[in-house]
Amino acid sequence: MQVIVALSAVVSGVALALGERAGSLGIVPPLEWLEGTPFNSYLLPGLVLILVVGGTHALAFVLLLRRATWALAASAVAGFGMVIWVFVQMVLIPYSFLQAVYFGAGLLEIVLVLLMLDLFHPYPPALDPPPMVARDRIF
Repeated sequence: MQVIVALSAVVSGVALALGERAGSLGIVPPLEWLEGTPFNSYLLPGLVLILVVGGTHALAFVLLLRRATWALAASAVAGFGMVIWVFVQMVLIPYSFLQAVYFGAGLLEIVLVLLMLDLFHPYPPALDPPPMVARDRIF
C-alpha cells in the first residue's frame, strides 16, 4: 500500500506542480477551487504532495523492506501525514471520492502499525501467564 500511495502522490504532485503545463492529463483541478485558500496555484500543494506524502511513504516502505528499527515509526508518520493531508484538503477544497479513499488508506496504515506493535493484545506481554508444562498440571 505504501508503494501505491507513494507513486500516486508523486505522479499527482508532479501534475499539480506543472498545472496546465502537464498537458492533457486531466487530473489538475480547476483553479477556482483555490479561491479562499492561501494558494494562487497548485505548485506548492503539488510539491508538498510529492515531498511530504510521497516522500514519507517511500521512506517508510524502504525502511520496512530493510526491517529497520524505525520502520514502524516511519509508517505511522506516513499514515498520520496522509490523514492530515486529506483533512486539510477537505477543509480547503470541494469533496472528492479520492479524498475518502486516501483518508481510509492513511487510517489503515495507522491500524496496521498498531497491529504490528501488538497494541490490541488483551494484556501486556509481560503479564502473559507462563505456558503450562505437564508437571504443572493438576490432574
